[in-house]
Amino acid sequence: MIADLERAGWVMIEGGKGSHRKFAHDRSGRKLILSGAMGADAHFYQEKLVKKAVQEVKNEK
Repeated sequence: MIADLERAGWVMIEGGKGSHRKFAHDRSGRKLILSGAMGADAHFYQEKLVKKAVQEVKNEK
C-alpha cells in the first residue's frame, strides 16, 4: 500500500507516532495516516482509504 501511495505522489511526513505513518500530497488538502508495523497485513478499511486517496489525486490531474 505504501508503494501505491508513493507512486501516486504521496510522501511520508513526520508526525506519526509509534507504528503510525503520516502521508501528504501537494494536490490533496488532507493528510493520510496508516497504522500498523511495516510488513504487517493491512486492514480492509486501510486498503479502501489508500485506493480512494490514490484515485483522488489521479482525478485532479
